[in-house]
Amino acid sequence: MKVVAPKPFTFKGGKRAVLLLHGFTGTSADVRMLGRFLEKHGYTSHAPLYRGHGVPPEELLKYNPDDWWEDVLEGYQLLKDMGHEEIAVAGLSLGAIFTLKLAYNEHVKGIVPMCAPMFFRSEDALYKGVLYFAREYKKKEGKDQEQIDKEMLLFDSTQLQDRLKENQALVTEVKDSIDMIYAPIFVVQARKDVMVNPESANIIYNEVESDEKSIKFYEESGHVVTVDKERDQLHEDVLQFLNSLDWKE
Repeated sequence: MKVVAPKPFTFKGGKRAVLLLHGFTGTSADVRMLGRFLEKHGYTSHAPLYRGHGVPPEELLKYNPDDWWEDVLEGYQLLKDMGHEEIAVAGLSLGAIFTLKLAYNEHVKGIVPMCAPMFFRSEDALYKGVLYFAREYKKKEGKDQEQIDKEMLLFDSTQLQDRLKENQALVTEVKDSIDMIYAPIFVVQARKDVMVNPESANIIYNEVESDEKSIKFYEESGHVVTVDKERDQLHEDVLQFLNSLDWKE
């Protein structure tokens, strides 16, 4: 069975713009409902799809965080090219890390990092997450267990370890730089996150230099908080934060 790959999306809702960023091994589908919700409330949003994502998991190993950062910057530039001078950013997991990185590299109106890892639940949490993602993808393709086990041998490789080390280096880089963030920020963290230690949210909240900052824990949600039980409340909270920003229009 062929798995249909999600695509980047742009929802034109108004002059206020939001860049939406998905996580590692995730896709634009992770932030699509949020994008549609914001569209209904007058916001234009764009979500890029990082290279190697939304396709067979082997493709993931061909790219690195530098490639995905380029995809993020292209998404940011796309909104600027559409005429949006003020852009807010909301991202999940790896997308949250890029959200923070954008905040000290570009001019952003406000940011919403969701389940941003400053450190993980365990040393191998990310590794286990990739293996789970790869197996589930192959099951959706309709492959039998023998074929899946054979193909999974590729993920017991130095190539995957290199990707994970690069991701960790990115997290460390951003963690060491968040005191350069001054943009308004709403920190989101799922309490039942099995990937990210929820204490990460407190680190971000305490270390940023933003005058306008808030934090909220979603008690019944897991790592992909954007599509979990409390997503409707999350949508409302993100909208409230965006509406509180001092937009020109």
